[in-house]
Amino acid sequence: MFDLPGTYIRDLVELAGRWKVTPATLLRDLPVTEASLVDPTTRIPLKVCEAIIARAHALTGEPALAFYVGTQMRLASHGFLGFAAMTAGTVREALDLAVRFVSTRTSAIGLALHVEGNSGSLVIEERTSLGEIREFIVMALLVGIWQLGQALTGSPLDGHAECAFPAPAYVAKLPLAGRMRFDRAAHRLVFSASLLDLRFASSDPVATKISTAQLERELAEVVDAGLPSRIRALFAARTDFPPITDVAKQLRMSTRTLKRKLAEHHTTFSAIRDDQRRHRALLLLDNRDLSIGEIATKLGYSELPNFTRAFRKWTGMTPVAYRDRK
Repeated sequence: MFDLPGTYIRDLVELAGRWKVTPATLLRDLPVTEASLVDPTTRIPLKVCEAIIARAHALTGEPALAFYVGTQMRLASHGFLGFAAMTAGTVREALDLAVRFVSTRTSAIGLALHVEGNSGSLVIEERTSLGEIREFIVMALLVGIWQLGQALTGSPLDGHAECAFPAPAYVAKLPLAGRMRFDRAAHRLVFSASLLDLRFASSDPVATKISTAQLERELAEVVDAGLPSRIRALFAARTDFPPITDVAKQLRMSTRTLKRKLAEHHTTFSAIRDDQRRHRALLLLDNRDLSIGEIATKLGYSELPNFTRAFRKWTGMTPVAYRDRK
């Protein structure tokens, strides 16, 4: 079953109070109580989240609720993961922790950090169909992560957000409208890689170590939940794309076992590898100093037509068309 943390829904319930919508009204006849939302271990099935979000939109009459949820997002809503990120030394360390341990918070969403040259991106990955709440979840996370980054660094952060769905009508009126792009190939924050080296004033190595140990215990309780993320991290740390035999050896398991465990996550090694190639391609195409052929080579394609064919499958357009669109 795919779910979201109860604390995320708690934030929405509190926000709806600005429109005089009470928690009792918002949660009426649903299998969740206001008290349960305070419990950091509470998980809410996506279908229930969908009902609450739809009701919140109807009762408040505010189409931009996702934006406001994002602007008021608190690190405390992310449990030990939020605490670990807050006490991390740099933006990079905080994002690495988020990518590694996001499965302790939700089974529906994944994160991936990609860096190519001077550009970086944090990708929001859908682990399942988010249905009617896709736009809400992605918008809230993109805005929330960005404003948390600014709060922790104490600096305005340059960059932009991209969403893989059409622009909602309400976006034009938002303060961040000029920094949001829609109908893109992925949900992601795109920024200068130099931002990753910004330090946090709240850095505390001891606190990070304690909270990371707790996150390791939480992750261990979810059987093999972090395996796909571990493979993505292996790819992210390299400039090439090793074969499954090499990755299995590094993970200390047989190729057959690795395939079986990934099948339990409804994915394959090839799917993960191609997804990493896709996101790396999007960043590389931002660098106009690189030719399409050079990008194909960096991604491990010996023939340009093979890269073009793959990119068209991923995005519905050729690499040249994608670059011209930007």
